[in-house]
Amino acid sequence: MLFNSYKFVFAFLPACLLIYYLLEKRGRGAKLWLIAISLWFYGSFRTGYLLILIASMAFNYGAVHGMSRVKESVSYCKKGLLAVGILGNLGLLSYFKYVNFFIDNINALGGNLPLLQAALPIGISFFTFSQISFLVDNYRGEIKSCGFMDYVLYISYFPKLVEGPIVFHAQMLPEFTQIGKRGFDAERFMRGLCLFVFGMLKKVVLADTFGGAVDYGYSNLGSMHGTDALLLVIFYALQLYFDFSGYIDMAIGISRMFNIDLPINFNSPYKAQNIVDFWKRWHITLSRFFTKYVYIPLGGNREGVWRMYRNLLIVFLLSGLWHGSGMGINHSWNFILWGMLHGVLYVFTRMWQRRIAKPKEGSTVHNLKTSFLHGMSVLLTFGYVSVTWVYFRAESVAQGNELLRLVIKGGFARINKNLAEYFNLDEFWYVLKVLHLDSWEYGHYIMMFVITAFSLLLVFFGKNAMEISEKIKPKVWSAVIMAGLFLWCVLAFSNVSSFLYFNF
Repeated sequence: MLFNSYKFVFAFLPACLLIYYLLEKRGRGAKLWLIAISLWFYGSFRTGYLLILIASMAFNYGAVHGMSRVKESVSYCKKGLLAVGILGNLGLLSYFKYVNFFIDNINALGGNLPLLQAALPIGISFFTFSQISFLVDNYRGEIKSCGFMDYVLYISYFPKLVEGPIVFHAQMLPEFTQIGKRGFDAERFMRGLCLFVFGMLKKVVLADTFGGAVDYGYSNLGSMHGTDALLLVIFYALQLYFDFSGYIDMAIGISRMFNIDLPINFNSPYKAQNIVDFWKRWHITLSRFFTKYVYIPLGGNREGVWRMYRNLLIVFLLSGLWHGSGMGINHSWNFILWGMLHGVLYVFTRMWQRRIAKPKEGSTVHNLKTSFLHGMSVLLTFGYVSVTWVYFRAESVAQGNELLRLVIKGGFARINKNLAEYFNLDEFWYVLKVLHLDSWEYGHYIMMFVITAFSLLLVFFGKNAMEISEKIKPKVWSAVIMAGLFLWCVLAFSNVSSFLYFNF
């Protein structure tokens, strides 16, 4: 059941909220209801996925309970249970995501092993990482107590279950203890609803519109030229951002309607002025996870500069590996290449930052120069990130190389009309007909230009959905606008697609 579906918007979510607030004064009853609807939500994708999730939670809570009962004097038993727990989680993740990747590589070297027919459970990477973090934090003594009900809710809580954000116990358990104590907050509910609508708008109107053009372009590279290829690079950068951040906005918005906070996962990432800044803004919770559980345990920056750079490259290698696999050998290597392209630039940027002095402020000339350099830095960072996204989307490194070859080669000509067709949304095309622009030779390109320009202005200069939702006041005019946007999204449901990060 997708967030952007009639069943979810008009049946599942309203029923969940209604019964939740009827039970809210009974904290335990409200928690049980949240657990029940979360498991139901996940099972709606496939019953087998639900059984895997339940088995995984039982295994991990058993490991946590075992560690809690071990005395400090026998710490080796605690370490053993931690190792078993982590290996069990990584084993489950590896089986579904990586076993066919390794078999493919063995076969590429001359082997003849059959591929395993194992469907990748939706969101397995996200709930596996949450469980690993809980195991490690429990081992470190950072978790004082956590009952089975709170643990199950922490892992299975449906707004963040299948696509994040990746949450730590310190962020979620305090929220769950407040269930039954806060009561209904009308303004908070309103802001959550606005954020949900903004996220849905980003997904069903913007991301899916760009996605149609991207899918066509990547499937027909032979008929593309330089202009088309350049547009495909930009289109996919926008699609991926609006798709993933749209889901997160919807997840945070839903959670706020339940009076529960989820952490921010995106903070206007395309406004970043370098790759280091970008990773402070993009998929923030994944960066926090790798920092806390990989980078710092490897030594972080405590053991010298060169080991710090090594540790950073390891983190980006693992990030690429985490994003990939489960999608075939060629696509899996794409993600590893993508991770290393980010990692190498990240290391060089850190080297540069260590060598340059912070400029002095003051004069008008200095301020103009700083503004120009900032703008160029943002543009170059967006360009580099967009190029690396090519390998994120391409079915193979060769296909990614071919697209970039077309960009470099140039050969600029009229944009492929089939690409422009995907931007001719019915609700706007009627306006062009009224203005008699639909018969114009270049009429097909008007909406493509308008939507692309609007999207670029939004990501470079506009406030993000979180910032806008915080500024909205409960007024009649804002209610009318939100109702109009909501209706627009609902009308677009007939062409809706699943979220891109469901496969990770």
